[in-house]
Amino acid sequence: MFAIGDFARHGRVSVRMLRHYDAIGLLRPARVDPHSGYRFYEAGQLARLNRVIALKDLGFTLDQVQSILDEQVGAEELRGMLRLRQAELEAALEQARARLAQVGSRLRAIESEGRMSTQDVVVKKVPAVRIAELSGIAAGFEPEHITPVIGPLYEELCGRLEGAGVTGSGPGIAYYEDAGRGDGSVVVHAAMTVPEGTAVEGVEVLVLPGIEEAATVVHRGPMETLLPTVQTLATWIDTNGYTSTGYARELYLECPEDRTKWVTEFQEPVSRV
Repeated sequence: MFAIGDFARHGRVSVRMLRHYDAIGLLRPARVDPHSGYRFYEAGQLARLNRVIALKDLGFTLDQVQSILDEQVGAEELRGMLRLRQAELEAALEQARARLAQVGSRLRAIESEGRMSTQDVVVKKVPAVRIAELSGIAAGFEPEHITPVIGPLYEELCGRLEGAGVTGSGPGIAYYEDAGRGDGSVVVHAAMTVPEGTAVEGVEVLVLPGIEEAATVVHRGPMETLLPTVQTLATWIDTNGYTSTGYARELYLECPEDRTKWVTEFQEPVSRV
C-alpha cells in the first residue's frame, strides 16, 4: 500500500485532489488508519484514478465521471457522451485555429505598415459577367463569420455545376452586400463565371453588373493572409483622392490545392471624392 503522498506522486496528482475525491466518494482510500486517520491506497487504484483524470480532461463534471465509473451510464449512452464531447473539442480547436490565423494576419498587417508598396494598385473598369451563384447570410464581415459561410457555399455550388455537366468559363467570384438587417450581417455570394445558356436547378444564374471604376490589387497567398493587401488598397484609395463605394469583389484567379499559391484580385468600387 501507499501513503496518500506516495500515491499522489505516482498518479501525478495533488494530495488535496485525492482528499477531495475521497470526500465526494469518487476515489476512496483502500484503508484509513483508525487512529491517525491516514489514508492508504493500493497500486490497483491507479487505474480508476487514470480514468477519473482522463474523463475530467475531456470536460465531464465529477458527478458525470462518478456515474460513468460506477456503471450508472450504459455503454451506448457513454459512446454518445464521448462523441458529443469529441465534436465540441473539434469545434473549439477549429475556432482556436481560426483565431490564431486572424492574430497572425493582424500581426503581419502591423509589421508591414508603411512598407508595402501601393504601386501595384490599378484603377480599371470591370466588365459585366455571367455567373451561377449560391448565397447565404454571414453575421458580419469578419473572417470568423465569412469563412464558415462561403466555404460550404462553394462546395455546394461546384457540386451542383458538376452534377449538371457545367464547366465554369472563368474564375470564381465572391461579392458581398449588406443584409439590410441593421445588425452588421452581410449577404455572401459565391459565384462561378459560366457560359451563356447555363441553367442549373437550385442555382441562380444572372449577369453580375460591371464596375465603372474599381481600384484593384492582386493578393498572392491564402485568404488568411489578405489583411496587409486589403489595407494597402485602402491606403491607396484614401491617399489618391478616391472614396470606396462598396464591398470589394474577390476574383479567384488561381486556386491550386496549395493555398499558399492562391492568386486573388480584389476589386473595390471607388469614385472621386
